Amino acid sequence: MTDPIITDANETAREPGDLARLFNARANAGDADGLVALYEPGAVVAAGRVVATGHAEIRRFYTDLLARKSDFPLPDTPEPIVNGDVALTSARLPNGVISVELARRQPDGSWLWAIDQLKIRALVDDNAQR
Repeated sequence: MTDPIITDANETAREPGDLARLFNARANAGDADGLVALYEPGAVVAAGRVVATGHAEIRRFYTDLLARKSDFPLPDTPEPIVNGDVALTSARLPNGVISVELARRQPDGSWLWAIDQLKIRALVDDNAQR
């Protein structure tokens, strides 16, 4: 049986929801260049105090992250919200951390992230009482 998470390093996101699957596979493979390929050339990645703009900065960010972390658990990824050529994607990691991304349809029909806000703590803990 083939692992459904494994992807071709050159595979493009044909739907906005493909981006999270490709991200997870490439991160677990330690493929910084493959991660960068999921973003538009002028994309912005914000992770806490780190803001990386453009492919060169995003590559440095992921190269550093991959050097420190080797396991990227499969997140819960709700269905993207699509409005024409833009989509809001998100992922919730097993530890409760949430990421939110803006994806944009490219001229060739593929999708790339334009903005990626990583590691947002859930505003309301699932176990909290109101």
